[in-house]
Amino acid sequence: MTHVGTLDGVGGDNKQLRLSILGPDLKQLAKISDEVKSKIAAMPGVVDLDSNLKPSKPSIWVEPYREIAADLGIGVAQIGNTLRPLLAGDPVVGWRAPDDETYDVTVRLAPSERTNIADLSRLMLASTQTNNDGTPLMVPLRQVASITPASGANQINRRDLNREVELSANVVGRSAGQVSAEVKAVLESMNWQPGYRFQIGGATKNMQESFGYALSALVLAIIFIYMILASQFASFLQPIAIMSALPLTLIGVFLSLMLFRSTLNLFSIIGFVMLMGLVTKNAILLVDFANQARKEGMERGEALLEAAHVRLRPILMTTLAMVFGMVPLALGLAEGSEQRAPMGQAVIGGIITSSILTLVVVPVIYTWLDDFAIWIRARFSSAENVSEAATSARDQLPTKNDSVV
Repeated sequence: MTHVGTLDGVGGDNKQLRLSILGPDLKQLAKISDEVKSKIAAMPGVVDLDSNLKPSKPSIWVEPYREIAADLGIGVAQIGNTLRPLLAGDPVVGWRAPDDETYDVTVRLAPSERTNIADLSRLMLASTQTNNDGTPLMVPLRQVASITPASGANQINRRDLNREVELSANVVGRSAGQVSAEVKAVLESMNWQPGYRFQIGGATKNMQESFGYALSALVLAIIFIYMILASQFASFLQPIAIMSALPLTLIGVFLSLMLFRSTLNLFSIIGFVMLMGLVTKNAILLVDFANQARKEGMERGEALLEAAHVRLRPILMTTLAMVFGMVPLALGLAEGSEQRAPMGQAVIGGIITSSILTLVVVPVIYTWLDDFAIWIRARFSSAENVSEAATSARDQLPTKNDSVV
């Protein structure tokens, strides 16, 4: 069956929320999309809700009589190839206009002859069979096909070998992630027939993928920082004390985002990755100074107090420089800068709280880990002494070859 007057294509937009409803039947997809659209429209914060499913337009269905057409030497492809240039048109030549622009000249039937089924039924098709004089046998269209008026889809979109109806919307007053999670919960609660499903795309899907990549980068950064610090300090425990300042940044990050009424997004995660280097630098200053002081004979507690006193000024200078440098970005005063503002907000909040708490938490963690290292060394030392004593006692026992007096 040949459908004349439809168009296959895929549409798209840059809206924050995009939802694809997939299935084999377009009419059923239209019913499902209407139900989903009514539920999404009732959600707070959803605006500009639209669908790419447009109203049907008048069309003509041409259904070949396959057996009769085959007997007369007419194929289905031949019927389609004959109707396409007559109804849809075929560019035959280019016309150069006075404005030096070239326009395609399309030839097709007049509008009055394209809408009358009686006129279309009288169209003649050239058969593969020939007359007695050798000319092709001409067969009228009505003899090899039925022609009926119908209404067809204005546009047919396809995705993953299925027909698709796409709903798109923007979000105002709420985060796109919250709305997307609510939409997903509503869709999962619906009763979906076999063969029909949904996919959530748009900015939400891109954001989730970006979050995954950012978290992977964050984990790798933590691993590499630990490896570098372990090689630098020749210890497996002291890097833990230094990196204990990293969780402290989350306190300031979340407080800052709440204060600015912002959200946790890709840019704020980038800001957190930036903080990792700054925060560990402050902790390195403390631990390195304390280690040097202890090598010179200073007691551990006194060395930590001296390190906090001496390194306070460079830590505060670095913190204030970073805070004032990030203020223009955090305020988002420039046009379009509100998208990048969470990065500056996260850096400001994280660097302030981590700089303050680093002076308290890092020395405490350093002390605990140092005590743990001393305890481990004592256990191993006692175990070695016991092993040496057992070996010495075993060597002093008489053997069979020894004479007994």
